Parts: sequence; structure tokens; C-alpha cells
Amino acid sequence: MPFVPVMWSVWGLTILVLAVMFLYRSRLTRDEEDQIFLDDSFSHERTAQQAIIAKVNKVQPLIRVSEIVAAVATLFVIGYYIMDVFNQFK
Repeated sequence: MPFVPVMWSVWGLTILVLAVMFLYRSRLTRDEEDQIFLDDSFSHERTAQQAIIAKVNKVQPLIRVSEIVAAVATLFVIGYYIMDVFNQFK
């Protein structure tokens, strides 16, 4: 199997995983509200917001790893084509 289609497939997969992770995080945070609950009568709202924050905090390290892997894959693809240009001028 040629190298370039495999390289592009791996790069596309890493970008797809990153996009799915961003979509999942945005789905989690759509019900999050930016407010402070000062009264105890809103304890159910405070609990729901804390649950959302806990879920987002669990996903955040996976998003960071996905960002790093996608950045490395992108740099690899760019580096491959830069090397290809230099090799063509030899």
C-alpha cells in the first residue's frame, strides 16, 4: 500500500476524532449556565451545573491529547511535502 494514502488516512482520522471530541464537549456544555447560586433554594440547579462541569473536566484531558496528536499529524504531513519539494529540486 502506498505511503501517501495511508498518511492522509491517519491524518483524516485524527482530525475526525478531534472534531468528535469538540462536538461532544459542546453538547455537554450547551446546558451550562454562567450564574452564581447564592440561595440554598437553587441547590438542584447548583448540583446539575456541577455535574456538567465534572463531565467536561473528565473529557478535557482527552481533548488535549487529541489536539496534540492532530497537531503532530499535521506537522508530519506538512514536513513530508516540504521534504518532497526539496527532493524534487535535487
